[in-house]
Amino acid sequence: MKSFLLSIKGIVQGVGFRPFVYNLAKEFGVKGSVRNTSGGVVIEVEGDRCEDFIDAVQRRHPPLAKIDTVDVREVPAKGHDDFIIISSSDSGSFTLVSPDASLCDECRNELFNPLDRRYLYPFINCTNCGPRYSITRQVPYDRPNTTMAPFSMCTKCMSEYNEPGSRRFHAQPNACSQCGPAVELVIKGRDCSVEEIRDPIKTAIDLLKQGAIIAVKGIGGFHLCCDAENETAVQKLREKKRRSNKPFAVMSPATDIIKKYCAVSAEEDRLLKDWRRPIVLLKKRVNGGDKNEIALPYDVAPKNKYLGFMLPYTPLHYLLFHNPAADGLQSAAYHFKALVMTSGNISEEPIVIDNNEAADKLSDIADAFLFHNRDIFMRVDDSVVKIKSRKMEGTAARFVRRARGFVPDPILLKDDGPDVLGCGADLKNCFAITKGNYAVVSQHMGDMENLETLLFFEETLANLKQVYRSEPVALAYDLHPGYLSTQWALRQISRSDIKGYAVQHHYAHIASVMAENGLTDKVIGIALDGTGYGTDGNLWGGEFLVCGIGGFSRAAHFNYMPLPGGERAIKECWRTAISAIVGASRIRERDPERLKRIVMENLEAVSFVDRYGYETVEMMLKLAVNRQFSPLSSGAGRLFDAVSALAGVCDSNTFEGEAAIALENEIEEGISDSYAFAVLGSGPLNIDFSETVLQIIDEVKSGELKSRIAARFHNTIVDAIAAAASRIRDSYGIGHVALSGGVFQNSYIFERAVGALEPLGFKVFANIHVPCNDACISLGQAYLLRERLKAGLPLSD
Repeated sequence: MKSFLLSIKGIVQGVGFRPFVYNLAKEFGVKGSVRNTSGGVVIEVEGDRCEDFIDAVQRRHPPLAKIDTVDVREVPAKGHDDFIIISSSDSGSFTLVSPDASLCDECRNELFNPLDRRYLYPFINCTNCGPRYSITRQVPYDRPNTTMAPFSMCTKCMSEYNEPGSRRFHAQPNACSQCGPAVELVIKGRDCSVEEIRDPIKTAIDLLKQGAIIAVKGIGGFHLCCDAENETAVQKLREKKRRSNKPFAVMSPATDIIKKYCAVSAEEDRLLKDWRRPIVLLKKRVNGGDKNEIALPYDVAPKNKYLGFMLPYTPLHYLLFHNPAADGLQSAAYHFKALVMTSGNISEEPIVIDNNEAADKLSDIADAFLFHNRDIFMRVDDSVVKIKSRKMEGTAARFVRRARGFVPDPILLKDDGPDVLGCGADLKNCFAITKGNYAVVSQHMGDMENLETLLFFEETLANLKQVYRSEPVALAYDLHPGYLSTQWALRQISRSDIKGYAVQHHYAHIASVMAENGLTDKVIGIALDGTGYGTDGNLWGGEFLVCGIGGFSRAAHFNYMPLPGGERAIKECWRTAISAIVGASRIRERDPERLKRIVMENLEAVSFVDRYGYETVEMMLKLAVNRQFSPLSSGAGRLFDAVSALAGVCDSNTFEGEAAIALENEIEEGISDSYAFAVLGSGPLNIDFSETVLQIIDEVKSGELKSRIAARFHNTIVDAIAAAASRIRDSYGIGHVALSGGVFQNSYIFERAVGALEPLGFKVFANIHVPCNDACISLGQAYLLRERLKAGLPLSD
């Protein structure tokens, strides 16, 4: 009789793996045991059909499981009498924790089946769905190690838990209305208890229909919710949340309804229905008289051609749309076509997870609170993705924000290495830890602007270090001395023996692409974003770098322009436009007096003097030459800001990237021509867009459509990318290109840049499992630090 010991690593806990193995063993008639350990799942198996069993384990595993490695060793037989599930063990190194999963079809059917004992129960789940990461305090993943520990299973639930044939066999969050969590509605201004509001969900639906805003507790935090078709409610939420023009996320009960608001491709439909249930950015339908098309209020997503839609992913979400106990509705009927579901937080702070915290912080926004009493251990915001049409390595989706459903899925690296920490940047912060051949990138932290976000960073770091048994021997951080993440890193270095490594911002962007694609040889890195601290003390952001593990060199960059007023110019991008006009005008006139006259003529041509007043414009012109108050920037994002303001599309950023997004939304399809630019000098090359700016001014004078100006400008950026990359290849002999930085979230730029580079013979790489914005910085930092430690290189460039 053959006998084997299997050690399986991957996402194999909290996904029904042990019951799957148990039932498989019964099918093949083998004996032995299966148990969870902190290192994964360990199986002892003996019998005549061991090989068939081992093959089936790897081929037929549960839908939420992900097997990374299977170590199989033949061992002496022990003479097992049966196949059993034995108690979990804390031995081993670490295991992977499953992300939270949306409600499965089987549970949804039970939720709306009047004959099922969990009919309308808001916390129905099984081994194939429900909370995982957000409730896991530590591994191994057993109920006592989760926030379900306070809820003792009733007799019926315990029977299911112990029954191998049940879908809830060893489902750790298993519960019902008799023994599990419950919802409670608290209406602001009333002293309401559960007894007074006998049906909290029906009452919440009634309030939403009346235009109320409700804070709804979900899996990873609170949402602020209102009827997305109620214009007054949407406007009230935008005003109270101080959301400026940033789009709201929207939830609809079915893709058929979403398709009335947006164009949805087959791939986008698949993404919406994926078990992770991300927010998918979809293009709004242009109403062409089709009676089936409907539109949401403008304030849901102002100045935007896209809407962020998601499907329900918790039982409570489904019940808000359809609660047949309330009014006898049939399963096809819904209370709402769409609900706004925006993150439950106050401006610039992390999403709220605690009931008391929600009542305190959201009381000025919400009219009522739909609470429940299952604690959230890890706050996890919704993930945001968009489809990519160009076929490249990795999945069809590109991340804008990576969080619920995807975190803490690790990124598989080429080989083992030391434990390290990448602290990330300040905008869209995520950190990354490494363990073995894995990099674990945290969920979206938000912008590191306050103590609340820093505490969120620290609590998540402590949890993931514990779960993955990671003890970083060194940490990497951004060069920018003003970043809170940098200051935090420097404090850790000063307080302990941990080593530190300062990584230039755009070098980290490119290194994140190298990490995801297993690259160690040199690449041409094209990092386009708004701002990053450069090694020359200026603000970088239009960078062409030659990157390797041993360091980088700057091969080319967008030409510098001053930012009048520094940070204010980033928010008030008409200031940057004035600076761009001054810089461009200089290429045609050097005499100070004539230059000033030309500048004023150009400013009048684009209506800046009329819009902002002669005195304000004069002040900006003087401010622009004062380096103390107008730092130099090569940022691609700042050029987009300037052009957006010049073209009359958007002259201020009420949220990051607003002007650039508005400019992208203006693009007229079918425009193939572009503006002039120049690639000047050598070592590094200077990509000068002065002629671009002057030609745009001429087109504004002539009354050219904004949509065509936007298209030509975007085409110009693509042309510049291809021209600079070709010049760099001629000098360095490198044929691999890595694209990263927030500008590449612009689908038009990304798709056409790849389309321009590949025919030139370049092999193009991009971010796959992390966003290309600053959320990827920590991965790049950790990868460079880890590889340098392995190679024995100094922690300085």
